[in-house]
Amino acid sequence: MNVVCIGAGYVGSVTGTAFAAIGHQTTIIDIDQKKIERMNRGESPIYEPGMEQFLPALIGRNLFVTSSYDAVAEAQVVFIAVGTPSQEDGTADLRYIKLAAEHIGRALSKERFTVIVNKSTVPVGTSELVASLVEEASGLVADKDFTVVSNPEFLREGYALEDVFFPDRIVVGTVQPQGLQVMRELYHNLIERVGYDQLSELFPFSYHPQMPKATYFETDAKSAELIKYAANAFLAVKISYINEMARLCEVLGGNVRDIAEGMGLDTRIGKKFLQVSSGWSGSCFPKDTAELLATSQKYGSEMTVVKAAIESNERMHLHVVEKVVRKLQSLNGKRIGILGLTFKPDTDDARKTQASYIIQKLVELGASVRVHDPQGMAMFQSLNSHLKVTYCREPLETGTRSDAVILLTHWQEYQELDWEAMYPVMRRPYVLDTRNYLESARLTALGFCYEGLGLSTISPSVAGDGVMGG
Repeated sequence: MNVVCIGAGYVGSVTGTAFAAIGHQTTIIDIDQKKIERMNRGESPIYEPGMEQFLPALIGRNLFVTSSYDAVAEAQVVFIAVGTPSQEDGTADLRYIKLAAEHIGRALSKERFTVIVNKSTVPVGTSELVASLVEEASGLVADKDFTVVSNPEFLREGYALEDVFFPDRIVVGTVQPQGLQVMRELYHNLIERVGYDQLSELFPFSYHPQMPKATYFETDAKSAELIKYAANAFLAVKISYINEMARLCEVLGGNVRDIAEGMGLDTRIGKKFLQVSSGWSGSCFPKDTAELLATSQKYGSEMTVVKAAIESNERMHLHVVEKVVRKLQSLNGKRIGILGLTFKPDTDDARKTQASYIIQKLVELGASVRVHDPQGMAMFQSLNSHLKVTYCREPLETGTRSDAVILLTHWQEYQELDWEAMYPVMRRPYVLDTRNYLESARLTALGFCYEGLGLSTISPSVAGDGVMGG
C-alpha cells in the first residue's frame, strides 16, 4: 500500500519506518528541515534503539522523507502523528492536528478513496473535527470520498520498534466499511509477520516466530480515542499507588519492594508498573491524565481517581526533595549531583520530566546542581534554559565536591558506574536512589550513606558526619 505519515517525531518516525520495513511504500512528511535531512542521511531524528539500523536500509527504497504534501494525493492511508501538547488548563492543544488536516485536505486526491488515521493521542471527537476540516479544505465528502479513523499508538519509548512490530493490541476506531477494510489490509503483513525472518537481523531485540500475535480490535472512533487516555490514566494511577505505599513504608517500616512483589503475584494486579520512582512524568502520562481530567470536569463527570493520582504524583516529586532536605538540612551552599534527566532510560525524551520539577525545587532552596544524562541533556537544556545547572560530560563529574547524588533515571550506565571512584570526590557521600536500582549493599560497603524509597532498611550515616547523622 501507499502510506503517508505526517510528523517525524517519536510516533511518526517509528511508525513510518515500520510500515516501510513490512513492504508499504511510505513517505514521512515534516516541517522540520533538520529532521528531514537527518533521516535522508539514514540517521534517526530521535534516540530509539534499532532506528539506526532500519533507516539506512530503507531510505530511498521504501521510505522517503520530505516537507511536501504531494505524496498525499497518491496515498491510500495518511497517518496524522503530530504533537498534541497540553495547554494551561490541561486540555490538548490541537493546533498541529488542525494544520495537518487542512494540508491533507488541500492535497487529497478526488480520484481515490483515502483513509486518514489519527495516530496522535487526541480528545474524544477529534476524528469528527478532522473530517470537517478536510471537507472544508478539499470540497470532498467525509465517508464517501475519504474517512477518518482513530488508531491510537501504544509505543513505549526505548522499546518503540519492538512495540510497533510486536504489539499486544491494535485498536482501530471506525464503523465505515471501506475504512475497516483498508485498515485490515494495512496491518495484515504486521499481524501475520510477513517478511519478519528477513528483518530479524535489524531488530534490536530477540525474535522467534512463536511470539504471540497482536489482538486486532475494532470499535467506534470515540471509544478508540478514549481507550488510549483510559489506559495511560490507569497506569498512572497504579504508579501513584505504589509510590504512596513507599511513603507509608518509610513511616511504618515496611519494604515496598516486597510489597510490590507480593501484590504482583496476584494475577489480577500483575507486576508491571509497580516499580517505585520519584513520580511518573514524560511526554504522555502528565499530558494524557490532564486532558482526561479536564474533559471529565468540563462535562460534569469528574474522574476523582485520576485527579487524586495527579495530586499524589506531585507529592512524590516533592517527597524526594524533602528527603534530601531532611538529610542535609539547609541546602544553601550545598552541591547536588543528578543522574538522569529523561523520564525513563533508553530515550532522549526530556519533556516534562521529574528532573525538571525536582531540580527547580533544589535550586530554589539554594543548592548548586550538576547534572548528567547519557542521551537527554541537549533536549533538557533546550526545554529548561531558565534552570541554572551545570551539565557534566561524565556521570562521575556530578559527584565532584557534592553533598548528595540523586539517581532519577535508571540508566544501566549508572548501575555500572565506578562508585569506588565516586566516593572520594564527594564532600558527603550521600546517595538517594529514587528507583531502588543501585546495589545498596555494595554502596554501603564502600562507605556511602545510601537511601532508597520505601525501604525498611536504610544504610547508616557516614561516621563523623554531623550533617548526615541520625
